[in-house]
Amino acid sequence: MGLLDILLGRTKPVVPDLDRLFALPSAAVTLQAAAGFTPAGTGAVCFATVEGAAFEQTHREVQALLDADTDRTGPPVELRRDGYGYSWLVSKRSPDQLPELVNDLHAVNSAMEVNGFGPQLLCSLAAFTDDGGRTLALVYLYKRGTFYPFAPLPGAAQRRDSALELQVKAALTNDLRIEQDLSRWFPVWGAPGL
Repeated sequence: MGLLDILLGRTKPVVPDLDRLFALPSAAVTLQAAAGFTPAGTGAVCFATVEGAAFEQTHREVQALLDADTDRTGPPVELRRDGYGYSWLVSKRSPDQLPELVNDLHAVNSAMEVNGFGPQLLCSLAAFTDDGGRTLALVYLYKRGTFYPFAPLPGAAQRRDSALELQVKAALTNDLRIEQDLSRWFPVWGAPGL
């Protein structure tokens, strides 16, 4: 970064550190103790859809890699599109297989990055639920290298449980690199598993 960048207030973009995803299983223990949420067994990687043969080939390779896992039980990895035009590669595992789910998320992100599609990656999330039926996602922002909680309120209206999100932020500060800029805690309405 040069002097002109400093004078103009430009900052160097954060380099994504996908290995931070591996902190999710230990954070899940803290989350259960602090707020009563347990893994739901669903995770997803969100990316901007790109047209073209290279992108389709990468998508097929990633899906084949994850579907080839002999320990996977239940549905195969699934590609979904949301109402905003983004694509979600969804992995479902049993709730006690959070480490395997994290491996799936890491593999998808890594494959997209290696094949030159890192700029299309938006976020990854792991879903959690509590005994009261509430849902929560821990969202990893690819371009920021940080996590934030997203807690939609039940019902048809798109509303968030901000108090729960702040409670989870405080509880997980020592486990995950939490995004401090709350304006970057984007709602992920329609995310698979929530």
